[in-house]
Order: sequence, then C-alpha cells, then structure tokens
Amino acid sequence: MEAISDQTAIERAITGDQEAFSILYERYVIRIYNYIYYRVGNSHDAEDITARVFYRAMGGISRYDNRGVPFSAWLYRIAHNLVANWYRDNARKKEVSLEEVGQFQQRSEHLESVMVQTQENEVLMKAIRSLPPDRQQLIILKLVEDLSNQEIGEIMGKSEGAIKSLYHRTLLTLRKRIEKMGKQG
Repeated sequence: MEAISDQTAIERAITGDQEAFSILYERYVIRIYNYIYYRVGNSHDAEDITARVFYRAMGGISRYDNRGVPFSAWLYRIAHNLVANWYRDNARKKEVSLEEVGQFQQRSEHLESVMVQTQENEVLMKAIRSLPPDRQQLIILKLVEDLSNQEIGEIMGKSEGAIKSLYHRTLLTLRKRIEKMGKQG
C-alpha cells in the first residue's frame, strides 16, 4: 500500500480495512511498547500488554472518534489503562529474568561500572515507579518518548502549561525520593 497519512489510514481502518490498521500498528507499536516497558519493567509483560493494546484498538477502531488529538493519544490512553490494570492485578515487585541479566552482562565491558550504573538505574526506576500513574506516564512520555509538553498535554488531556508545571513538580519529587533512598542505602 502506498504511503498514507494517519488520518487516511484511520478512516480506512474504521471501515474494516485491516491493511490500513496494520499500517497504524507498524507506525506506533514501538512507541507503545517502549512506554509500557518503562512502566512495567520487563519485556514479557510489555509484549503481552502491547499486544492487548492493539487488539483492543483494532476491536474499537470502528468507534474511534477523532477529537483533534493525535491517534497516538488514543493508543497511549489504552496502554495507560491496561498498565493500571496490570499493576492492580499483579501487585508484585519487578522481576528480571536470568536471560535478561545474562544479556546485560555480555554487553558490558566493565562489570564494576555496570553494577554501579545498574544500582543507579534501579534507584531511579524505583523512584519513578513510586510516583502516581499520571506522573509516571508524564516522565516516560517526556524523557523516553521525547514528546513536547503540547503533545503530552494532548495525550493526558491537560493544557501545555499544566504539563510544564506537573513536570517541574514531578522532577522535584523525584529528586527528593532519590536523595532519601541514597541516605537509606
């Protein structure tokens, strides 16, 4: 199929065109997966939830209502809700498979520096995961997806100014939590 705009692909997908939906899938699957991965912390659950996001989107595309926000905002909202359900259903700590640890160690040249970096990353991820879900979403969209305040506002249903303010407050909160964790450790 020729290169088409999101709007055209959406219009075609709404009428049941599976090829048009597959174009949307290809355009957004990596971004949605990354968002979910950073929220849940392991690839297996992230893959499962990502699949459910697109399954749900495919099932609901006929009811999709373009309200002037990007299509990705709809997908992020579905992902956000499924991640919230995952946390509710799986009140558990982050698990890291031995396979992931092995792959990580193979890529590293200096185990000691990797361990220090890993500990720092764990502290950061623990601090981020201790935030309310909307603030986790904000941090991931800003730092991982590199979206603008306006784009994040569209996804989260807030003004650009509200996002800027929330981001600033969230960074201050993260700094305090990381400092507190450092004193405890």
